[in-house]
Amino acid sequence: MKTELEQCTNAFGTFQLQRLPLQKKQTLRAWDAADEYLLKYCDENKLLSDDTKVLIINDQFGAINTSLHAYATQSWSDSYINALSSLHNLRINRLDPSFQGVASTKEPEGVFDLVLIKIPKTMALLEDQLIKLKAHIKAETVIVSAAMARNIHRSTLELFERILGTTTTSLARKKARLIFTKFEKTEPLKPPYPNNLHIKSLGIYLKNHANVFSKNKLDYASLLLIEQFKQLPKAKHIVDLGCGNGVLGIMAQRQQPESKISFIDESYMAVASAQMNYENIHKQLDNAEFIVGDGLSQPPAGEVDLILCNPPFHQQYSIGDQIAWRMFTQSFKCLKTGGELWIVGNRHLQYSNKLKKIFGNSRVLAANKKFQVIVASS
Repeated sequence: MKTELEQCTNAFGTFQLQRLPLQKKQTLRAWDAADEYLLKYCDENKLLSDDTKVLIINDQFGAINTSLHAYATQSWSDSYINALSSLHNLRINRLDPSFQGVASTKEPEGVFDLVLIKIPKTMALLEDQLIKLKAHIKAETVIVSAAMARNIHRSTLELFERILGTTTTSLARKKARLIFTKFEKTEPLKPPYPNNLHIKSLGIYLKNHANVFSKNKLDYASLLLIEQFKQLPKAKHIVDLGCGNGVLGIMAQRQQPESKISFIDESYMAVASAQMNYENIHKQLDNAEFIVGDGLSQPPAGEVDLILCNPPFHQQYSIGDQIAWRMFTQSFKCLKTGGELWIVGNRHLQYSNKLKKIFGNSRVLAANKKFQVIVASS
């Protein structure tokens, strides 16, 4: 796919950057003013040297990793696409991928002199990261966080204060703001996640890591989809696409216990939650596989009969249907002839029309005032 390269110039050089997943008509950049502000602050205050141990947290599309390619850094994130973006942008700039990627389900190695954080949308993820970070910093560690000003709330600052210590903010620049935190509260804290969730209506208990969608209750869209599972077609191989905590795949296998289930998500915490829940409920993993990946860009082995999906309509702070479109297109290519895609979504998103453009057909199986369950056949 040919897409335009956008040029990002900052104190560390000029870089060509692309936002993943690649799109023919990309309207959003791979960096924002908060990235620019954070890098400018690092340069002006001479925070980096050859022996500085640097931890980068939540670098969404690799702008920070790419800019700081000359330094040995660890990059800690819950997103497979984040890591893929960093590698992609280093490659197109012909730079050595020297950073070490660390999944959110693991912890960074060592103690760091400088910690750079992009504030995620999910505060539970930030809380989990800050609690685990305490074991990897010292009193002298410089901790600088960044976000667009509209995404920094009093609760955000209170979280830093409660877990780490004194927290202040910068003046706004291009609608972005920095957060400065001193590490003072050295006592260890127990992370509140994974939590326990009892879904009485389904008769199951689930555990959810911090960044899992709808971790405190079953969302109404998924419940509407699950209520239709008695009508599922016979399927030897089912994919729970964008699996979250795995509830769709787990409940589908309750209807069809002989089926193989593939759980796929770009969130390390989601896939870990799905695996934990599947094993707790089914007591074995023989008929299941768990894949952290970029949707169905690398389809699971074997023919797929049925795909279940509650597609997201946001990527961090940006809202749109591009991720859903991509999931639908990937599903069309992945399903065997006669296979079906079952999705649930908000009525106003008009997924039925989108599926007709891709599959040539779609039908609304169930609906309420807010959501629709839609089926498309390959």
